[in-house]
Amino acid sequence: MSKASPSLTALPPQVTSSLARLGEHLALARVRRKESQRQWAERIGISVPTLVRMERGDPGVSMGIYATALWMMGRSNQLAELADPVHDVGALELDIRGATRRRAVRTAASVQAKLGRDRAKTS
Repeated sequence: MSKASPSLTALPPQVTSSLARLGEHLALARVRRKESQRQWAERIGISVPTLVRMERGDPGVSMGIYATALWMMGRSNQLAELADPVHDVGALELDIRGATRRRAVRTAASVQAKLGRDRAKTS
């Protein structure tokens, strides 16, 4: 068995908890579909011990395995939404802070000069 990565042993508690809930939800989905661990593992293309680890929320299980399990449930489309920039509140706050630091209002003369240059380029 390979050594655990230091990054996996120092996960924030919220991440550990979320992975455990994800594993529980995947296990419940398998049971509701009346599939055995062996059948589900074969369909995903993994061993039964790896499936058990996934259902426990083990962070060492590949993201691809979790994604395949979600795909089998018809939920893989939601994966891309997890990191959608539209929902990235931290980046939006940085953008707003940066915009407020810059001079937002130009003088009327500088606006007119800029418009004149833009018109000259298109002519």
